[in-house]
Amino acid sequence: QVQLVESGGGLVQPGESLRLSCETSEFNLDLYTIGWFRQAPGKRREGVACITSILGGENIAGSVKGRFEISRESSKNRVYLQMNLLQPEDTGVYYCGRGLDRFRCDFGIEQYEYWGQGTEVTVSS
Repeated sequence: QVQLVESGGGLVQPGESLRLSCETSEFNLDLYTIGWFRQAPGKRREGVACITSILGGENIAGSVKGRFEISRESSKNRVYLQMNLLQPEDTGVYYCGRGLDRFRCDFGIEQYEYWGQGTEVTVSS
């Protein structure tokens, strides 16, 4: 079973920032679409950002556009989710997933085949 590992979550106050990391030792992240999703308590998993394998095409969900950014660090085989101006509604467990289509980037859960265990983000004053 392919394993992705998320890290970087924590407890922050509204308006603060966090950077989440997604990494694996099992394949080259640059060769795949990677998506970041989140799941708040009692809610369905929703996509927040994704990046394709080629040319780095991106898609950012409207709810986080202008606050979240997705990027790659190829030398470390990582994909980051930079989250700024965090709000309580951003609270949840954040997961990264490997996309089935290397050239397509969207937020359909069925478009992702492998997931990590998640990292928890809590935004509270």
